[in-house]
Amino acid sequence: MIDRELDAILKRVEKPARYIGGEVNMVRKDPAGDMVRVGFAFPDTYEIGMSYMGLQILYHILNQDEHIYCERVFAPAKDMEQIMREQGRRLFTLETFEPISNLDFFAVTLQYEMSYTNILNMLDLGGIPVRREDRVREQQEKGVHYPLVIAGGPCAYNPEPLADFVDVFLIGDGEELLPEVCRMYRDAKASACAADETEAGGTELREVFLSSLCDIDGVYIPEFYDVAYNPDNTIKSYTKNRAHAPQPVPRALVKDIEQAEFPVHNIVPFIDTVHDRAVVETFRGCTRGCRFCQAGMIYRPVRERKPETIIGLAQEQLRNTGHDELSLLSLSTSDYSRFEPMATELMGLCKKQNVALSLPSLRLDSFSFNVLNEIQGYRKSGLTFAPEAGTQRLRDVINKNITEEDIYGAVRQAIGLGWEHIKLYFMIGLPTETYEDLDGIAEIARNIMNINYEIRGRKGGRFRVTVSVSNFVPKPHTPFQWEPQNRPEEFIEKHNYLSGKLRIKGVTFNYHETFTSNLECVLARGDRRIGRVIEEAWKSGCSFDAWTEYFDAGKWTEAFEKVASGAGFENGSSMEAFFNYRRFGEDEILPWDIIDSFVTKEFFKSEAQKAVRETTTHDCREGCVGCGMNQHTECFVNMERS
Repeated sequence: MIDRELDAILKRVEKPARYIGGEVNMVRKDPAGDMVRVGFAFPDTYEIGMSYMGLQILYHILNQDEHIYCERVFAPAKDMEQIMREQGRRLFTLETFEPISNLDFFAVTLQYEMSYTNILNMLDLGGIPVRREDRVREQQEKGVHYPLVIAGGPCAYNPEPLADFVDVFLIGDGEELLPEVCRMYRDAKASACAADETEAGGTELREVFLSSLCDIDGVYIPEFYDVAYNPDNTIKSYTKNRAHAPQPVPRALVKDIEQAEFPVHNIVPFIDTVHDRAVVETFRGCTRGCRFCQAGMIYRPVRERKPETIIGLAQEQLRNTGHDELSLLSLSTSDYSRFEPMATELMGLCKKQNVALSLPSLRLDSFSFNVLNEIQGYRKSGLTFAPEAGTQRLRDVINKNITEEDIYGAVRQAIGLGWEHIKLYFMIGLPTETYEDLDGIAEIARNIMNINYEIRGRKGGRFRVTVSVSNFVPKPHTPFQWEPQNRPEEFIEKHNYLSGKLRIKGVTFNYHETFTSNLECVLARGDRRIGRVIEEAWKSGCSFDAWTEYFDAGKWTEAFEKVASGAGFENGSSMEAFFNYRRFGEDEILPWDIIDSFVTKEFFKSEAQKAVRETTTHDCREGCVGCGMNQHTECFVNMERS
């Protein structure tokens, strides 16, 4: 229940519904007794966090256990944070309004690197020391209870930048792993109390519990490993300081998502969120093998839900939430093996219930256009294409297996069916890129404008094309993980070049901010020493770095310079000191080598070599490409293969 003090605070902030809880389908439990309390923390605002389906899934699964209470924690907006700090109000959960320091686990999801300072800020707002070693020391010296900080999500596949702050990283699928960790904690706490060896939350319990976690897949405990560095600042070795700690750490894998729990009583927010709709995951994984795409590698293999399961989940969610929109969740919706009959049935279901249907990431073939035409009718929103590169040569380098014929054929269909806005997504700074590839971006935009004129003549005056360009960020566990990133001046030069080339009537050009992309690369590929930079940036006031209005490049630059100077780096500017722009050696130890994603390094090397040769690799639905995943589980679970 909201107390008077919090009630007074909420009257002074924007969107107080961010902080009040009590939504439809929120779980209420008595947190007393032997309950294991988990704060599922999303390091951004309520509107963004409540749009993340992983929160709904794990919230549902954990709260099915009568001995586990999963509560939600979000980063308060700037206005709320200021008042909380002024009044000494600790960060709290939305279910009980208790401080997060009362929890057993502060479980944060790592969805994007630019949220890292928010994690430290949330811990500090909760009265919890941000550094793991400080929490352990205070527990030993003062007997203070602090929750264990655990982290999972895609960014956990390189856990090292946050290794100084997090107690336990959970790598891979969390549906089975996180509940098992909670049950093991409850058992360890019960055993410790029964033996009268330690009070719940003590350091002895912590050591016993963490040691026991080494017996299950998907658990990385940073303090169980020591890192040594070479004189050139590359990694010399990872050495276990606990004999039973795994090396490397294998990911947790849900082998059949048909059997995995999926929520139908989703929490319904009081206010609009980024994605305010019912969502059903159709399948997990991808077979296409784009060489820049981390998600396509770390979520392998493909595991599908059966069509009747998807339809049933959709009906139940709509019934229990009252949402008026349904969306399907996957990396590529129309790659679902039984997409046509499923989409046809869903359209009928949604039409009958007056529910909007959203089908993102469609392969734009004839059936998909028919689906989109029926869904959008006369009110057609923009149609999105992602060629990624401007020439066929560069699309072959990145293994984006689409041709110009695919692009222009789809555009002709779209214009013929009445679409008046085409959105194109490209990346710049890709390996082997030349200015001819940038010219190709402008050529595609110009050709689409010409196709519109050919088909519609003077009637096509309202037609427009938006070209959006992002900066390539090489990510861990991909074939391009060794590649250097463009320097800031290179990105800026390319942005300016494209700005000139895309001065075409009817074409709008957007591009991403340069320093943010460079920083994302540093945080994505950094080692443990990056943690010092993150902490220094946070201390200087950085938070909400993914928000343009709050990002402060100057403070981050100062943080890099201060840490680089203190660490004795001598190889150039502060960013260069953290290896942002160099090519990683194929045989050197990478920070994320401690994690086994089940896709082998040999496969990544082979794909990197094929990229240099401008050779493509076929979709693994057409035959195994030897990534290594089939050594751990069956690929294409519940999938009909023609």
